[in-house]
Amino acid sequence: MKQNASWALLSAFQGLRISMPAATSLRAPFASRTACPTGAFSAPSHVRLFSATAVRAGSWLEPSLDRRKKMMKGRPRVATGGSTKGTTVEWGDYGLRMWDHHRRISAQQLKVAEDTIKARLRGQKYRLYKRVACNVGVFVSGNDMRMGKGKGSFDHWAARVAVNQVVFEIRGQLHEQVIRDAFRLAGNKLPGQWELVKKGDPPVVGITKLEGGLTLQDLKQPWKKRPEAELPSLSPSASTTPNSAPPPS
Repeated sequence: MKQNASWALLSAFQGLRISMPAATSLRAPFASRTACPTGAFSAPSHVRLFSATAVRAGSWLEPSLDRRKKMMKGRPRVATGGSTKGTTVEWGDYGLRMWDHHRRISAQQLKVAEDTIKARLRGQKYRLYKRVACNVGVFVSGNDMRMGKGKGSFDHWAARVAVNQVVFEIRGQLHEQVIRDAFRLAGNKLPGQWELVKKGDPPVVGITKLEGGLTLQDLKQPWKKRPEAELPSLSPSASTTPNSAPPPS
């Protein structure tokens, strides 16, 4: 009984099989319309058929780094060699810059500042740029723990922000007073002192602004010595005053 059922099933599948000539006759018209000779299609020289850009995992607040690898605390950079990197507005029209002291800011504080700006500018047309990345892992051993026994476990991500570094930039159809108020609210959520900078403001080297004709070459030059002609004469004859009595003969 089982053998007869298997033969019946096999015969049913054979009845559904399509012969090769029929298949070629059905596919020939479609193949003639879609097939193209080799080399007929050539992509433009300026168009890339594939993306060579690596996929950036993570975000500016939480990168895709190994948390098990301990990180050093480190210090923010200090522009002692004359670098002005990160002190001016690059992409936006206005920026938020810290001017008091370098420090390490946590990702949670930066997220609160970003949410504050978005809440103040809700319904407006703008674009917000973030100039820092929280790529520093902070490891804490916890409270009431004795000294030693390792560095501790991962706690949060943070970013090293140097002095006079721009953190946020904004560009859009906004009034200056509205942007100033939004950055003021964001600065209140962040540690330190913050200021509003505009597009085209002079850069800063360390804590010195390059304004009033001051250039980077002037800072790199050593202190100039005054010529001897401008120095006051220290001869004994010039040191005597007219009211002084003549020496006794």
